[in-house]
Amino acid sequence: MLTYDLRAPEAGPLYYALYRHIREDIAAGTLAAGQRLPSKRSLAEHLGVSLVTVEAAYQMLIDEGYATSRERSGYFVLAVGAEAPAGARQQEPLRPLPEEAPAPAGTDFPYSLWFKTLRRVISDQGQRLVSRSPNAGCAVLRNAIARYLLRYRGMHAQPEQIVVGSGSEQLYEFVVRMLGREAVYAIEWPSYRQIEAVYRGAGTRVERLPLGRSGVDSAALADTQADVLHVTPFHSWPTGATAPAAKRYEYLQWAAARPGRYVVEDDFDSEFFLSGKPPESLYSMDEHGRVIYLNTFSKSLAPSMRMGYMILPPSLLDAYRDRVGMYSCSVPVLEQYALAAFLDEGHFERHLNRVRRRMREKDDK
Repeated sequence: MLTYDLRAPEAGPLYYALYRHIREDIAAGTLAAGQRLPSKRSLAEHLGVSLVTVEAAYQMLIDEGYATSRERSGYFVLAVGAEAPAGARQQEPLRPLPEEAPAPAGTDFPYSLWFKTLRRVISDQGQRLVSRSPNAGCAVLRNAIARYLLRYRGMHAQPEQIVVGSGSEQLYEFVVRMLGREAVYAIEWPSYRQIEAVYRGAGTRVERLPLGRSGVDSAALADTQADVLHVTPFHSWPTGATAPAAKRYEYLQWAAARPGRYVVEDDFDSEFFLSGKPPESLYSMDEHGRVIYLNTFSKSLAPSMRMGYMILPPSLLDAYRDRVGMYSCSVPVLEQYALAAFLDEGHFERHLNRVRRRMREKDDK
C-alpha cells in the first residue's frame, strides 16, 4: 500500500500532495509501468483522507499522462519514458525575493489625503473605473492638468494637446514614434542616463552636446546636425544647471531656423522653484509650435506615481494619432480619476507649497 505524509507544511492541498508523491514515484520507477494502483477507497482509508481527495489526485495523474483508468479494473501506471517530464522532477523550494525597503519620500507625500481621495473616487465613479482609458488618457485628467497648468504655471494648453503616459521613459518613446527613428536626437551631456538609454534603445542616432553652467554650449548647438534637441532647462541633472532666458531663446531660435526641428522640454523639478513666480517654460515662450513639453508626478508626489504628461504643439497632433494612437494608455483609470480630483481640489498645489516652504526653511539654516 502507498504510504505518504500528506500533511507536511509545504505539501499544499491534500489531493495535490498525494498526486505529487505518486507522480514522483512513477518518474523514479518506484511504481513501474503497468502496475495497478490501489483502489480509491482502500487508499483513502489507509491514508486517512476523503475519497474525493484520492479521486482528484488520480484524475490529475490521468490528465497528465502518468496513469490510466480501465473500466472495472482500476487505475494503472503508464510508461513515462527514460526521462521524466520536467514537471515530474523534484523542484527547488521557492526563494522569495526580499521586500524592498521603503525609500524616503523626499516630498512629504500626503498619504492620508491621497488615499481618502482614492476611496471617494471609487465610491463616486463606479462603472467609469472599469472602462477602458482613451489612448491619450481620460478626459477628466487631461482637463484637470490643463486647468492646473493655467492656474499654477500660466501655461495655456488645450486638453486635446495633452497626452498622459506612465512616466518619462514612456513619453520619450512616444516622441520617437512621432518624430521617427531616422531623426537625430541631441541631448545635454552629462544628463539623466535614461534619456540617452531610451533614445538609443529606440534605434535613433544620439548626439551629446556639452552642458555648461547656463545650458548647452552655444558653439556645439550651432554645429549639431540634430533634428530634435532634448533639454532640461529648469534643473539639469546631475549638474543642477538652469538655463537663463537668453539661453532658452537660443534653443527656440535653433528650432525655428530649420523646418522639422523640435525641442523636447523635459521640465524636471520645475514645481520646486524657491521664490517668486514659476520660471517661464520654453513651451510658453514658443511662438512657432516647436516645443514638446514633458513633465511627471514622480518627483512632485512620489516615485511610485508612474504618471506623466506631455503637451504637443497642434502641428503634431495628427502625427501622434497616426503613429501612437493605436497603443493603449497604460495608466490605470482609477489613478487618473484620483489625480484629477487631487488637482481640481487644490490638494496638489497646497502640497507643493508646503514642500517649497520646507525647502526654503532648510535653505535658510
